[in-house]
Amino acid sequence: MKEDFLTALDEYFCAHYSDYVRLSAIEGYVMPEVVYVGEDGNIARRESACMRLDRQKDRDALLARFKAGLADTHFTFSFRMRSLREKWLDLRDKQTFSKLLPAALAHASQTADAAGARLSVEPRFWKMIVKGKVYPEKNTVFALALTSNLQLQDTAVLLASLGYSFQSDDVRDVVVRYLLEQRITNPAMRDACLAAYCIESLPIRRENA
Repeated sequence: MKEDFLTALDEYFCAHYSDYVRLSAIEGYVMPEVVYVGEDGNIARRESACMRLDRQKDRDALLARFKAGLADTHFTFSFRMRSLREKWLDLRDKQTFSKLLPAALAHASQTADAAGARLSVEPRFWKMIVKGKVYPEKNTVFALALTSNLQLQDTAVLLASLGYSFQSDDVRDVVVRYLLEQRITNPAMRDACLAAYCIESLPIRRENA
């Protein structure tokens, strides 16, 4: 029997995931009538949300087919170097990742050293991230948020400081947002949710690693 939290994740995913090109390619997906004639005789258009999986009659079967074709394509480095322009701008910017990080960690009763120890990132590079010498990639921010139990709002602010945001058309982003919204902090439950959607590239340090 499927765990309740996995069932809840599936329901959340079906209600929020919005890559309609990918969804419409699933065998058996029924394209809804997005454009229709209203009662006043004018052409009207339904909200794009009508195309999400939670609106499909055979939702569970379609989701199973969708999952069967998933593969994690988000492999990246844990960080990227700053350009000269970014270095100059960071001197005056109070909303850089490194300047916002201490408050985000404090809200979760965490320290930078403890947070770094939970990541599969070389300590010297983590120290560079903390000091603002390099920028973390999105995968690294997600791993940090999940392993240090960051608040959703703090995670969104950290992402925004790097030019990122949660994307509803990205499988990884939807699943990570679910975990943060539901405050799922148990490592086994977290990893089961990630595995259910083939999310394997987050730099999370495992006990057996």
